[in-house]
Amino acid sequence: MHPERCTGCRVCESVCSLSHDGECNPSRSRIRVIRWETRGIDIPVVCLQCDDPICAQVCPTNAIRRDEQSQAMVTRPEVCLRCNMCALACPFGGTLVAPDKKILRCDLCEGDPLCVKFCETKAIEYIRSDRVGLKKMREAIKGYPEIFRVVTSEK
Repeated sequence: MHPERCTGCRVCESVCSLSHDGECNPSRSRIRVIRWETRGIDIPVVCLQCDDPICAQVCPTNAIRRDEQSQAMVTRPEVCLRCNMCALACPFGGTLVAPDKKILRCDLCEGDPLCVKFCETKAIEYIRSDRVGLKKMREAIKGYPEIFRVVTSEK
């Protein structure tokens, strides 16, 4: 992610909801753009596909697992209670709850995320998990120490 490049156009949200649900509806998007007013920037927020995901640890029914093919964290709807514990536990704001209470999380579009393709300013970048670690992600957001307060206050 490159928040300094984000213009807040929200095309990523529209493309995501359109490709997954057939409608341009930001509340159905797996990525959210959050406006950080005090810094005057917009921040794309998406599931970081953590190595040791807290969302999966707190799920009482083990509904969250890593998809073997895409390596994305997915929620099995047939097992999910919709208790929202995963969304509450995610420190990055990457697990979202749709208006119909369905759990939304980036599924990486089978390894070719559309939000990345349609981001004109290249604020969103996809790097396979075997090429980047949590340490590198932390370094990338070092210039934005208040980011977690902004993300968690939007829930």
